Amino acid sequence: MDLYTKINEASKYLKLKLKDVPTVGLVLGSGLGVLADDIQEPQSIPYNEIPHFPISTVAGHAGELVFGRLKGKLVLAMKGRFHYYEGYSMEEVTFPIRVMKELGINTVIVTNAAGGANRSFTPGDLMIIEDHINFAFDNPLMGRNDERLGVRFPDMSNAYDKELIKLAEAVASNIGLKVQKGVYTFFSGPTYETPAEIKMAEVLGSDAVGMSTVPEVMAAVHGKMRVLGISCISNMAAGILPQPLSHEEVIETTQRVKEQFKTYIKEILKNL
Repeated sequence: MDLYTKINEASKYLKLKLKDVPTVGLVLGSGLGVLADDIQEPQSIPYNEIPHFPISTVAGHAGELVFGRLKGKLVLAMKGRFHYYEGYSMEEVTFPIRVMKELGINTVIVTNAAGGANRSFTPGDLMIIEDHINFAFDNPLMGRNDERLGVRFPDMSNAYDKELIKLAEAVASNIGLKVQKGVYTFFSGPTYETPAEIKMAEVLGSDAVGMSTVPEVMAAVHGKMRVLGISCISNMAAGILPQPLSHEEVIETTQRVKEQFKTYIKEILKNL
């Protein structure tokens, strides 16, 4: 079965289930799924009920779509995402983005928990993603291109929509929230990066590192969707501080800043 057929089967299933048509997609990263708890009149659909959907296997990723209204917008939130390091193909990792597009969603807010490579950052900072570097050396668009999904060679020069970045900056200013801006670098994981890799990433202009987001953004750009990316700096990357890295620290930090994160994303939605 080809990708286009799988997308259609999943979207048809969801269209029968959903009470209305969502306009904004939310991808909620490690420990950030709490935002979905604020969705009004929520309708939850477990991933394992949706045709061809993968299943989340990582702590901090609940594994369900949540539809409803948030700050006046009809949203479809991924409470938990799929990662390349879980053994999923790039096609599987990006499948939910393809389905969102087929449902009629043209704007997606992608969030993640990331390690800070910029030494001026502090754990708990929120960073607007301006651009990315792909150090997984794989791409969800490799292979035969289906023109129904997008062009063969998508332009990535405005992958993170500049107007949405301006909006996110303005919202932060309006609510008195200090945010960072920077470049996110995607490593495959599941090992954390080595101190030497972080030094390399710093030299190449990286401000944050992580194990997600970039494949989803590439698929979204392929489908001509507008993308806003927000990273929660959950820890400083390897070698910057004299302490080992752990997923527990990631979850602990996202829990600490969850109210700030929720307020920020909701205000962005309100102003879309």
